[in-house]
Amino acid sequence: MKTLAEAKKFLKENNVKYVLAQFVDIHGVAKVKSVPAEHFEDILKNGAGFAGGAICGMGITPNGPDYMAKGDLSTLSLMPWQPGYAKIICDGHVLGKPYDFDPRVVLKKQVERLKEKGWIMYTGLEPEFSLLKKDENGHIHPFDESDTLQKPCYDYKGITRQSAFLEKLTESLIAVGLDVYQIDHEDANGQFEINYTYADCLKSADDYIMFKMAASEIANEMGMICSYMPKPFSNRPGNGMHLHISIGDGKQSLFHDDNDPTGHGLTKLAYHFMAGLLAHAPAICALAAPTVNSYKRLVVGRSLTGATWAPAYITYGNNNRSTMVRIPYGRIEMRLPDGACNPYLATAAIIAAGLDGVERKLDPGQGHETNLYDLSPAELAEKGIEILPQNLHEALKALEADQVVRDALGEGLTEEFLKLKHMEWVEYMRHVSDWEINRYVEFY
Repeated sequence: MKTLAEAKKFLKENNVKYVLAQFVDIHGVAKVKSVPAEHFEDILKNGAGFAGGAICGMGITPNGPDYMAKGDLSTLSLMPWQPGYAKIICDGHVLGKPYDFDPRVVLKKQVERLKEKGWIMYTGLEPEFSLLKKDENGHIHPFDESDTLQKPCYDYKGITRQSAFLEKLTESLIAVGLDVYQIDHEDANGQFEINYTYADCLKSADDYIMFKMAASEIANEMGMICSYMPKPFSNRPGNGMHLHISIGDGKQSLFHDDNDPTGHGLTKLAYHFMAGLLAHAPAICALAAPTVNSYKRLVVGRSLTGATWAPAYITYGNNNRSTMVRIPYGRIEMRLPDGACNPYLATAAIIAAGLDGVERKLDPGQGHETNLYDLSPAELAEKGIEILPQNLHEALKALEADQVVRDALGEGLTEEFLKLKHMEWVEYMRHVSDWEINRYVEFY
């Protein structure tokens, strides 16, 4: 970590004029104040001040105290896509104390639970996104009009024709320390994924927000929309944010065991942790798939490409991408989160659920190696495989009933999240869509 003197030297040497004091709201959307570099130290001491009632989901009324964003010096970095600017990630403070409604503060509390055991949770996030444009009628389309293949995954033309954007984004990420190791065109038209090396779970969440900030602005400069919307097209796979998970003690992985008789390469600790994820999956769903649109992705069925790639089934399998948890060998991949999730809240819920499985020594049961997309509802029921909530309302009811996940978020933030999301559901249910007009206006 830089000292204050080193940080000031860093800003001067890189001709930084402004530092963005950055945090996220309850939705995981980046919020900032621009601070002249000469006043950088203020962010560390008192914090940048915000009207708490103006920030979504902070539980502060207009007559309430200010929300003070205090910088974490270890997160100071340049913004290569925005010359002359740097950013520092902040933790929210209210009345001089870390604020329970701040998503990063929420995750840090769960990280402390791991530290008490001498553990570190490492996560590798896989952001999927769509490069889009709007036509004169406001309808969205892939930015590249030639990206029309029925099965475009890994297509050479699809990735090459967006190389200017992908190269600038990749180079920007590398410049701020992310180890990007592969880039690909995904299975929907206009959909891409950039992979970078895993880190401890707090840094991973920080990096994901930076990724989204960079990608969105670089795309905007090029006349594109970079969208993390879970399901922009009804007949194509949606945008996930698969989350690879392992726990270590700083020296070795506590999830990896080559002597695992199942061949999955997992320890008993990993199985207990995974069992916790399965047990609390419906409640986690509200945080990992937090929009009405998310459940267009989590459907049971297929798409034009042959599969939705969505983890609708609450089970696990060895390298099985039709299950909620995939085992790539020696670690686990939680396939539930989508591009709309708040990574701090989703990760906090995952830690709490996993630790509950560890503490109660839960058994995940038998895994499944078959393609679950091929099974009928009756066959799934016969195998005891449950399905994730199929709409936001079901997921919110599950969160309401899950005290383990509620405790991880804190009662105040839980109630704020539930209130906002129930309102979103009601608004959605009252909305009259084009589908309804086309189907019913003259039907009767």
